[in-house]
Amino acid sequence: MVAAHYIAFMERLDPATSLLLVVDVQERLAAAMPAAAMDRLIKNAVILLEMARLLGVSVLASEQYPQGLGATIAPIADELRALGIAPIDKLTFDACSEPRVVRAIADRASAHSVVILGLEAHVCVFQTARELVKRGTDVRVVADAVASRREENRVLGLGLCERAGAVVMPAEAVAFDWLGKAGTDEFKAASKLLR
Repeated sequence: MVAAHYIAFMERLDPATSLLLVVDVQERLAAAMPAAAMDRLIKNAVILLEMARLLGVSVLASEQYPQGLGATIAPIADELRALGIAPIDKLTFDACSEPRVVRAIADRASAHSVVILGLEAHVCVFQTARELVKRGTDVRVVADAVASRREENRVLGLGLCERAGAVVMPAEAVAFDWLGKAGTDEFKAASKLLR
C-alpha cells in the first residue's frame, strides 16, 4: 500500500488520464467559510477549470443537498457550464457513495488520477478522497482550493486526506504537472492564468 502510494506520487499528472472533481462549492456552504479562504478557493478552482478546458482534462462536479445548501457558486458554475458540466446532486458526504458519481467516473475509463477541490476539507473532500484511494485511484487534493468553516479543520482535513493515501498539492503544482513543459501554445495560454 505504501509502495503503491509512493509510485503514484512519483508519476506526473497527465491531462489525458486525469479527472478534476469539484466537490460541493455551493452558495450556503461558501457563505459560512472565511472570506479569504473562499477567495483563494475560487481563484484556484477557476484556474484549474480553465486549465482543464485548455488541456482536455475531464471534469465532474457534485452538490450536497442543493435544496438546502443552494447551487454551485457563480464563478465556478460559470466555468462548469462553459465545459458542459452539470453538477450531480447527492445526500452522502462521500461523493463516491452516490452511484451517479461513480458511474460518471467509470464512464471516463482513462481517469487514472482524480484531482479534488471543494468544500469542506474535513468532511466531503476527505471522505471522497478516502473512498477513491480505497478503490485504487491516484488521488490529489488541492490544498489551496479547499476550505472549511474553521482553518484548523481545513488543515486537519488535509492531514486526514494524506493519511488516507491522497497526495496534497497546491493548484500551481497541479497546473504545471498537467502542462509538463514550457514553450507550447498551452503553456503560453496557461501562463496568463498563473500570473
